[in-house]
Amino acid sequence: MTILSPDISLPRGVSDFLPDAAAKIGFIEAKIRHVFELWGFRRIIPPKLEYEDVLTIGMGEELRGKTYRFDDRQTGRLLAFPPDITPQIARIVATRLSGWPLPHRISYNGRVLRQTESQTGRSRELFQSGVELIGLDSPEADAEMVTMAIEAMQQLGFDNFKIDLGQVEFCRGIMAASGLDGQPLRELQEAIARKDVSAVSKILAASTVTETSHREIAALPRLFGGREVVAEAEKVVVNQRSRAALANLRQVLAILDIHGVSDHLTIDLGEIRGLGYHTGITFEGFVTGLGEPVCSGGRYDNLTARYGFAAPATGFTFNVLSLLQALERRPDVEASTARDFLLFNSRDDRREVLEVARMLRSRGYTAARDIIRREYEDSLTYARRMNIRSMLIVGDEACGNDTYTAVRVRDGKRFKITREMLLNENLVTFIEENQQAIEN
Repeated sequence: MTILSPDISLPRGVSDFLPDAAAKIGFIEAKIRHVFELWGFRRIIPPKLEYEDVLTIGMGEELRGKTYRFDDRQTGRLLAFPPDITPQIARIVATRLSGWPLPHRISYNGRVLRQTESQTGRSRELFQSGVELIGLDSPEADAEMVTMAIEAMQQLGFDNFKIDLGQVEFCRGIMAASGLDGQPLRELQEAIARKDVSAVSKILAASTVTETSHREIAALPRLFGGREVVAEAEKVVVNQRSRAALANLRQVLAILDIHGVSDHLTIDLGEIRGLGYHTGITFEGFVTGLGEPVCSGGRYDNLTARYGFAAPATGFTFNVLSLLQALERRPDVEASTARDFLLFNSRDDRREVLEVARMLRSRGYTAARDIIRREYEDSLTYARRMNIRSMLIVGDEACGNDTYTAVRVRDGKRFKITREMLLNENLVTFIEENQQAIEN
């Protein structure tokens, strides 16, 4: 009788992250978290499960349609995996932190799940690292978010990147002044989002908007580029809501000049992403060679009020897997996957090799003992496969007391190391760069 093997495949859209990929993700998250900490943000850890009806309060229609739901046997209520962490932060601020003084500077790092169409091939898992600044209705708070995003990208080693700034109130003012609604308005917004000038013109030709509104709407797909875009927009728009939005944008840009990050900015006043969610400045970060944003955020002053605690708020999040895709082959990211030492013991007595391992770890080096008894060449092959930089042989007959043999794993070159050298903070560099190898 044939015994069928069980299907042990993963669901579509999720992945195992093996040690090298996991190390790179950890490296990226640590760099981002360090920037957040430097700006005074404190981390919270929200739960992986929420009641679906509670979570839904803080989500728009798009996220609601991407939420995984299932029954809770204990209560009979629907549970959900959060598709985004920001609604969870809003709930926590409105309930657990409602008596604390404002502002809240909160950071987070976690994984969320989102429903995707099976044919798209997109991941259902997102690794998010982000911040929320709650309790400040200030251009300086908006500028702080943009500057932090830029500093984090610089810390990650990006050179050629841009932060694309928008202001949804600018678009809202134009749409409200036009008087359009229903299907014509939805079609217009879709055309503007695509920067489809001909489609916008066609919709306007079939509408009865005023000449002023016609001029304002027709300008939207073209209002992107450098700082000159703000001056161009001021010449076109006359409605007060949009002009107030431009004044706000100018204030944010002036503060970003003080932070010294303006070289990384572009402006897109036709950006309508988050029109139903954001309430002011929005931004996305783009790097060369990647067709999707690596970070996104903006002001959302109405979210915490849904949970009974009205407070202005702004924030942003990094998509860590997109960052990984952009950074994966950089030398510093590759180096994050390596470990320092594999200890090979040539003696039966394990006391000295364990002491040596402890000494190395006390200096901050990673040190794994090759507990399996095997031949030297087999241990060297293992070290190469595990991306370990160096082997340290304890009990080598060619060495005297308190002297060891270090093996540079990449080429098998051997070097004598004294016990005192184990405490040197440059030991790994010495082995990596040494040209005075001893004979094997």
